[in-house]
Amino acid sequence: MKITSTSCICPVLVCLCFVQRCYGAAHHGSIKVTRNQTKHIEGETEVHHRPKRGWVWNQFFVLEEHMGPDPQYVGKLHSNSDKGDGSVKYILTGEGAGTIFIIDDTTGDIHSTKSLDREQKTHYVLHAQAIDRRTNKPLEPESEFIIKVQDINDNAPKFTDGPYIVTVPEMSEMGTSVLQVTATDADDPTYGNSARVVYSILQGQPYFSVDPKTGVIRTALHNMDREAREHYSVVIQAKDMAGQVGGLSGSTTVNITLTDVNDNPPRFPQKHYQLYVPESAQVGSAVGKIKANDADTGSNADMKYTIINGDGAGVFSISTDKETREGILSLKKPLNYEKKKSYTLNIEGANTHLDFRFSHLGPFKDVTMLKVIVGDVDEPPLFTMPSYVMEVYENAKIGTPVGTVTAHDPDAANSLVRYFIDHNTEEDRYFTIDASTGTIKTAKIFDREEIPWYNITVAASEIDNPELVSHVPVGVRILDVNDNPPELARDYDVVVCENTKPGQVIQTITATDKDNSANGARFHFSLDEGLSLNPNFTLRNNEDNTASILTRRRRYSRTTQDIYYLPVLISDGGVPPLSSSSTLTIRVCACERDGRVRTCHAEAFLSSAGLSTGALIAILLCIVILLAIVILFITLRRSKKEPLIISEEDVRENVVTYDDEGGGEEDTEAFDITALRNPSAAEELKYRRDVRPEVKPLSRHHPSSSLDSIDVQEFLNQRLAEADLDPSVPPYDSLQTYAYEGHRSEAGSISSLDSATTHSDQDYNYLGDWGPEFKKLAELYGEIEPERTT
Repeated sequence: MKITSTSCICPVLVCLCFVQRCYGAAHHGSIKVTRNQTKHIEGETEVHHRPKRGWVWNQFFVLEEHMGPDPQYVGKLHSNSDKGDGSVKYILTGEGAGTIFIIDDTTGDIHSTKSLDREQKTHYVLHAQAIDRRTNKPLEPESEFIIKVQDINDNAPKFTDGPYIVTVPEMSEMGTSVLQVTATDADDPTYGNSARVVYSILQGQPYFSVDPKTGVIRTALHNMDREAREHYSVVIQAKDMAGQVGGLSGSTTVNITLTDVNDNPPRFPQKHYQLYVPESAQVGSAVGKIKANDADTGSNADMKYTIINGDGAGVFSISTDKETREGILSLKKPLNYEKKKSYTLNIEGANTHLDFRFSHLGPFKDVTMLKVIVGDVDEPPLFTMPSYVMEVYENAKIGTPVGTVTAHDPDAANSLVRYFIDHNTEEDRYFTIDASTGTIKTAKIFDREEIPWYNITVAASEIDNPELVSHVPVGVRILDVNDNPPELARDYDVVVCENTKPGQVIQTITATDKDNSANGARFHFSLDEGLSLNPNFTLRNNEDNTASILTRRRRYSRTTQDIYYLPVLISDGGVPPLSSSSTLTIRVCACERDGRVRTCHAEAFLSSAGLSTGALIAILLCIVILLAIVILFITLRRSKKEPLIISEEDVRENVVTYDDEGGGEEDTEAFDITALRNPSAAEELKYRRDVRPEVKPLSRHHPSSSLDSIDVQEFLNQRLAEADLDPSVPPYDSLQTYAYEGHRSEAGSISSLDSATTHSDQDYNYLGDWGPEFKKLAELYGEIEPERTT
């Protein structure tokens, strides 16, 4: 089958079609495919025959972006088997078959029904086959061919990275590379000049240029100065078709900034400056500013100011403010208008970062002269010293002079000065000051041991101008006097062993003194001379502010005496010397052979007698057992049987024991038992209220008149019979006691129970004649009688 390519559509493309055909014939040629060179048809046996016909190919091309009203003719398929009688049917399959590309199945003409874009798809792969229209059997094997989309110039160049921002140092050499820009064209670079791009500059001349082929932007002038112009906007154009007329173009903007270099030296706007500074300016304060201008920026404009000469170099100093690049003039020493009224300074400003490429532009520094005029002001009083230190002894009387401060008016007027103390703290109230002389005196009595130092502030002001005040610190040191006696440094626990030897040191003591070393640092120890010689212990002064306690005999016994007291007298070396007495407590303890204390308690006595620890434990256990037995016995003795009937209304007369011994013969008011001893005072028979009686008593109540005649024996028998015959009594014995002594006898009663109701006519004065043994008895009865008479 033979494929014939499309003919030219329009006269403009005649040349292109001719080139296409020549290109296809020269490069592609024709390919003849025979049956024995292809795969055999399905169902047939492969037989080798001499080739008679086959497919003859030419490569197909179709123009992109075809906008005509009719389908674009692509080419023609033709088989050698086609005799022109319509018996051969052509079939087209593959990419775009039936949608983009259609074929006339009788003639084999191929057309494109849609506008194609090469930038989206460059070629299409299709398959062609010729079959017998009657039998539908292939006349030729299926073969593959390609339709290429032929490019036209329909895409303009584009700068994908624009716009651009770039910098270049100022004063650069001409031709310094700034940036390379690149434009891309989507057209086919292998076909024609559609994708051949050239660059040109539309804006930015004559400062910059661009290479037409590479797109490299370069500087076009020498020594471009940032201080003259800093920003440039350059427009670059890219055009295809090698820049020819009819080519498409695109553009981009390149913003170029010149960066600074140190090519400008600093310059002071003036060669002479004048500055007014009052003499009251404080030392260290800033009194003025000065600045040299530098057209550069950043670190290229950094500057340092110095005072190179002048009579004020020692009075003033200058520093650089890094933010504002100004020179800050400060005061190093106080100004005095009366001594010097003006100063002259030569100030230099120089760059700190130099670029030696531009050293030919001149020295990168400048000098100016500054004249400082000192202004006269009314100054506060000036003290003769910046601070004062004074001393006063402790215990000094109130009003004792401590010291004097002096201040004067530094101005020419020399006004009088008044002094006073700033009472800002409590310490300032401990002193007073003479307003005219400045003499400081005490306002209280000081104790160095409490506060050894005081800080006060003294102020001075002019009488003519009290608002001008100056201050000065004053320190007052309290001097020591020997007013504290020495005392022992601590409470000593002195121990002496029972088996000690004579002359043995058992303790070393020392002392302290609240006074300083000038008044009592040297201590002297001794025993109290007012006491008799101590036979047990003695004291040795070591002459180094310590003393040793020594034994004077061989053995000590805790059983004889376990604690000793030793008075010690301590004196200091002050003027006048002071002393104090302290008592040491010395305990006697049992010690080991090496001197270690074993025990100092009393329970160790038994151990010294030969009892072991086991024996002591056994003795303690026995004591505990005996105590437990005694407690158990007492508890059992005190326990009582509970009554069968417990009632708060039980009126039976039981024996009640009161452990009250009474007040003796003198107690006449303890208890009146007259009712018990006299039957006439007995009440009528009472029934038990806890049990209801079932029988009536044997006797009824007697009138009070008959009770006087009842005999006691009869009264007791009556009550006994009632108790025996009463069936309601509980089944236990009830003891009823009636304390009646019987009728009064002629001799009278010897009891004093009725002493509260009867009076005695007995005279006890004879007891005084019985001697000193009865003196107390005579005094007692001698006092009772007058009281009764009264």
